[in-house]
Amino acid sequence: MKTTVIWIGALIVGAILGLLGLGWLDEVMNFVATVYTRLFQLLAVPTIVLAVMTTFATFGSKGSGRIFGRTLIYTLLTTFAAAAVGAILYVLIAPGNLPVGTALEYCGAAAQGTDVTYTDHIISIIPNNIVKPFLEGNVLSLLLLAFAIGFALSKLPESENKSAVVKFLLGLQELLFLLIRGLIWTLPLGIIAFAAQLSAQVSAGVVADSIGKYVLVVLGGNVLQFFVVLPLFLLACGLNPLHVLSKMTPAILMALFTKSSAATLPVTMNTAENRLGISSKVARFVLPICTTINMNGCAAFILVTSLFVMQNGGTPLTWSTILLWILISVVSAVGNAGVPMGCYFLTLSLMSGIGAPVAVLGVILPIYTIIDMIETAENVWSDSCVSAMVDKDLT
Repeated sequence: MKTTVIWIGALIVGAILGLLGLGWLDEVMNFVATVYTRLFQLLAVPTIVLAVMTTFATFGSKGSGRIFGRTLIYTLLTTFAAAAVGAILYVLIAPGNLPVGTALEYCGAAAQGTDVTYTDHIISIIPNNIVKPFLEGNVLSLLLLAFAIGFALSKLPESENKSAVVKFLLGLQELLFLLIRGLIWTLPLGIIAFAAQLSAQVSAGVVADSIGKYVLVVLGGNVLQFFVVLPLFLLACGLNPLHVLSKMTPAILMALFTKSSAATLPVTMNTAENRLGISSKVARFVLPICTTINMNGCAAFILVTSLFVMQNGGTPLTWSTILLWILISVVSAVGNAGVPMGCYFLTLSLMSGIGAPVAVLGVILPIYTIIDMIETAENVWSDSCVSAMVDKDLT
């Protein structure tokens, strides 16, 4: 709560500073915003690569294949569904652009080459040099490499060499998290700069309308996934959605207020076993995995927010672009385990990596606290559904 108040206060202060119309102050704010943009870009590549690598590398240690296989299938299906619902709502509601004059200054190459076909998009992300994607910060190629390396590590036989590589990656990730926490601690200053930059050039009414539609897409997607899509999955498996929801309500409510699937996990497991009647073997195996990789709300947030930011950066949102980013959002969400500020920071990293106008995310940040509550509740509900479906399949 304290952090939210500080962020909202920083947003208000920045907006006021931007409206003053002082040239020297605008230059200072532009300088600070540029510094934060560069810091985000610095952390973008290792954040994405290490998160995906370490998540997929642990697949080999998860034990018995049948339960894990079904867990993974249901996780990917529900996560793809969440991203697809977000994409459909985004096209239907069509949030407008923020009238930001500086947006194109940040988007760089993101607005170039937008007439290429979907096939061209796919070809462009397949690297022909293992070093080049790191040097260029090519996020799409790096996601592909990270997935391949992480999954290959999961298939290696257990040995000292494998343990050394995985421990090295986990150690790097811990170091990165420390740097990220430091950046987040200073983030109110960045919010002031981004807000000042925006308010110096925008109409408040247009901003409210645009952001309002964006929030409607994000929350609407979560509501549809929660009350329609996931119940349809349960019905397809022969389960009563109302029964499952009523039994898992304590865990879902705790997730809503804690905003942490991991913190809610003990309650989720206890509720699944003692109230819903899921076997302890399934609950204690599936739910920890789901807490790590089953991120329905995160996938939808990454997709919708990325489309919104890219649109404001001048990138036409063709169906080929949307389909590509559905895939990116799913892989990113699955690999999002343990990243501080979760989906928000990962989305910011993705946008920084492709040169999109991350200043737009400064406006979204204070709203993210509410979105995060809804997303976490949806994630725990999805975890519950997956564990119930796996238990049903195996009994």
